[in-house]
Amino acid sequence: MSNPEQVLNKQSKINQDHWLDEVRVFAPATVANMICGFDILGFAVDKPGDEVYMQRVGNPGVRIRSIKGDDGRLPLDPDKNTVSACVMMLLAHLGLETEIGVEIELTKHMPIGSGLGSSSASTVAGLFAINTLLGNPLTKDELMPFCVEGERLACGHGHADNVAPALMGGITLIRGSQPLDIINLPVPDQLVAGIVFPQVDVPTRDARQLIKEKVSLKDAVVQWGNIAGLVSGLYRNDYELISRSMHDVLIEPTRAILIPEFYEMKRIAMDSGVLSFGISGSGPSVVAISKGFEAAQLAVDRIQEHLTANGIESLQFVSAVNAEGPKVLS
Repeated sequence: MSNPEQVLNKQSKINQDHWLDEVRVFAPATVANMICGFDILGFAVDKPGDEVYMQRVGNPGVRIRSIKGDDGRLPLDPDKNTVSACVMMLLAHLGLETEIGVEIELTKHMPIGSGLGSSSASTVAGLFAINTLLGNPLTKDELMPFCVEGERLACGHGHADNVAPALMGGITLIRGSQPLDIINLPVPDQLVAGIVFPQVDVPTRDARQLIKEKVSLKDAVVQWGNIAGLVSGLYRNDYELISRSMHDVLIEPTRAILIPEFYEMKRIAMDSGVLSFGISGSGPSVVAISKGFEAAQLAVDRIQEHLTANGIESLQFVSAVNAEGPKVLS
């Protein structure tokens, strides 16, 4: 990822006098795709999210001290955990892998496999933490490739629609991936996401495998128009345009098959007065996007009532768009 000259340049930016002994960082969950923008749009939310506590220790190397909230599903082996693996990559990039030792405590505040960017939140929190610990030698733009690599390690596909908003905050557009070209879009003040996580299992890899490799030109034109309309609506602060643009004719019809009661949840949400409704990432979480908190809260409450009546447990989160991204807690 780097050559000796790049490492030297980075080392020149590192002042050990600015190193911290410990840091605690929160990184937010994200809603990838933003309904009509498969793999190119996403936004961050205030809750849920993941926390990383990182402490500098005497022995060089990266170690995971504990993981909470994962029900024992994540590896403690630092070579196999995406948080520690990305931290090791960054230290190697800076030429510090034999100079510094850190121990990590990861706390998951969101379900794994929820469609809310669980792996990306952890990865972003870890990379933001080590960068903060070292006095911020890298900018967020420079951290981004490491975040994308974390996604590749986690799910086999190095896409940025979760890690970009988690790291940058707000709403992001992935214009291109080679090279990576990320654009921050305007966030209307009253845009709110009501998220419901039905506790059913929809693995990301399985959801991606269902997607058709070829689509009709007619459907592609509709989707392009919706994406362009959504971006225009964000710039114009036009909620009506945002509402009529946030429709997915390419991915939702296939992925909805994996999510029980999806179309009934959609009907309930739209009847509650939200702007739009769709799948968050690869699911099973669903998102009702509204103008203001009232409609979003009403939608998720009614959806949860319906799921409970059908024997499906669920969690809900209602949040404005998170403009900050990761933040230092202590």
